[in-house]
Amino acid sequence: MKKWELIEKFLIKFIYEEITKTGLKKGICGLSGGIDSAVVAVLAKKALGNNFKVFLLPSQFSSKNSIEDAKKVCKKFDIDYEIISIDPLLESYKIENKIRLGNFSARMRMAILYDKSAELNALVIGTSNKSELMLGYGTLFGDLASALNPIGDLYKTEIFEFAKFLQIPRSIIQKPPSADLWQGQSDEKELGFSYAEIDPVLIDFVDNRATKQELLEKYNKNLVEFVLKKIYQNQFKRKPPIIAKLKNRTVGHDFLYERDIKL
Repeated sequence: MKKWELIEKFLIKFIYEEITKTGLKKGICGLSGGIDSAVVAVLAKKALGNNFKVFLLPSQFSSKNSIEDAKKVCKKFDIDYEIISIDPLLESYKIENKIRLGNFSARMRMAILYDKSAELNALVIGTSNKSELMLGYGTLFGDLASALNPIGDLYKTEIFEFAKFLQIPRSIIQKPPSADLWQGQSDEKELGFSYAEIDPVLIDFVDNRATKQELLEKYNKNLVEFVLKKIYQNQFKRKPPIIAKLKNRTVGHDFLYERDIKL
């Protein structure tokens, strides 16, 4: 069986089992019109069928093509969707700084998703890829929040390959990666390097355990310094809040039961 067929089969099973073992049956996610959420939506639909729904959460700053691309995915794969604008939330708490505005927008979207998860008795499925998680390129309690994440161990360049295999609409695959947090926002412009440049460094350092010196012998110095700085600088985004240890057993220190532990 081919690589992506195996991965698809595994992730469909992962989504179904991680949701149903909690006693729930339903899952939801935000669908932005980008490639990551499109891949997750297609996998979740295959895993959960009619027990899966997506929410399109545009703002006045979103690209005009985002909603149309998201609708294309829903139509092609028969996914139930609902559109909820976050404009009123942004208007009620005006922010001029675009970075703060982007973070606030991401958190408002996630607040809506978690409210809808409570309404529908569903779990929120995450859409952050491994490149974003390692670089800390995401908003804490915003797009980084979820109950489970099927694509968190796939790098961005792998997501493009997977999306082609899943037959995601070409308009989504071909457009430049963007969190769509403000008009004209581009992931790679913000980062300063393309994912095609970043991912090989991440793979060598994270998966192949290359040393910094080995990376410097193979890649551009500025690229290596950038990637390593981001990994260590944003480690806090990959961990639960640190709790001061006062008792014999403390959450996150030595009370470490798996999420699916049973009595």
